[in-house]
Amino acid sequence: MIYKKTVIIAATIAACFTTFVQAQERDDRATILNFKGIQYTSKDSLFYTNFRFRMQNRVGFNNVIDGEDNGKFDARIRRLRMRMDGYIYTKKISYSVQLAFSRGDQDIDDSGIPNIVRDAVMFYNFSDDLYISVGQNKLPGNRQRVNSSGQLQFADRSLVNSNFTLDRDFGVSLNLSKKIGNMPFNAKAAISTGEGRPANGTDDGLAYTGRVEFLPFGQFENSGDYSEGDLEREEKPKLSIGGGYSYNDRTIREGGQLGKYVLNPFTLKTSFVDAIFKYRGFAYQVEYMRRDVDNPINYLEEDPAEETYAYKGWGVNQQTSYLLNKGYEIAARYTYLKPHEQISQFENQTEVLEIGLTKYLKAHRLKFQLNGNYTVKDGMYSNSHKKNGWGGTFQLELGI
Repeated sequence: MIYKKTVIIAATIAACFTTFVQAQERDDRATILNFKGIQYTSKDSLFYTNFRFRMQNRVGFNNVIDGEDNGKFDARIRRLRMRMDGYIYTKKISYSVQLAFSRGDQDIDDSGIPNIVRDAVMFYNFSDDLYISVGQNKLPGNRQRVNSSGQLQFADRSLVNSNFTLDRDFGVSLNLSKKIGNMPFNAKAAISTGEGRPANGTDDGLAYTGRVEFLPFGQFENSGDYSEGDLEREEKPKLSIGGGYSYNDRTIREGGQLGKYVLNPFTLKTSFVDAIFKYRGFAYQVEYMRRDVDNPINYLEEDPAEETYAYKGWGVNQQTSYLLNKGYEIAARYTYLKPHEQISQFENQTEVLEIGLTKYLKAHRLKFQLNGNYTVKDGMYSNSHKKNGWGGTFQLELGI
């Protein structure tokens, strides 16, 4: 009997580590099918949960050519997260809980408190293609934000995402997946507080967000449209085109769901269009984001009040990659940010050129990433321009 139990346990563990590489992590839905983490199912099958963790350890260096300092080193745990997904009583009622334990993952600097909870959301699944969510979770924003940070081919998301992203919020969302003829499409809509993760309450100024996606060549292998790089080596060309809009009414933070608190609420109107293409190891993706703010200049809710702003302007991010033999991937990224003239005293036109080399041992679950970047200000490609800078990052990611 003991021998049989040992064999069963060993087989289960082996199955977990054999099959998890073929499942993509989704931050906008509970992963209760086709993912083999550490699992438990009650004897009556009325309760199920799977537990996962992942960590990103990194070292890096960034230097601005102005010569005022000797550069900045970055050696830390970028992310340490634990996640539980499951269902209660029926697969129609599922949940997702995700906790963050590293300082850079808790929004401490902006909010003043450690925000450990990233996701705490319940889903009611009317069917496989229609579900509603209630709680704190990612909004249906730009593609790179909706992608899990564990599915990225560079160590960090682009500056376009950093300046315009919607991030997480508390609210309710409706998600629909259907077909127009043979073409799949996804439609998502959310109403949320507009104040982000640390909100203790809210006023009547809410955020309204919508997104649609069209997949003209059919579904990606293993939901690969939510993962960067063509690790599946799609046998046929696959394309997903998406876009959306968010209206955040009278938010009290610089970036809507992110940033420091301000004295005077302002309304952020953010639009975005993106696409991803994959074929036989080659991948290309592009994002365009734009934010309009009537009065972007504001003041921090501090004593004394300090002048601040909401980022108004637009940006484009493009990145491409090719998966070589033995799990090596080469990638390149170009990012362009154009601030509106109303905030030109705070922000410069910025371009970032990046290259990356990744070694995938178990897809995105175990990988080594080496990135280099060069930042150009005001379009001046010269090492004599003191605002320009360069840097590099090495990151190890491990998770189950």
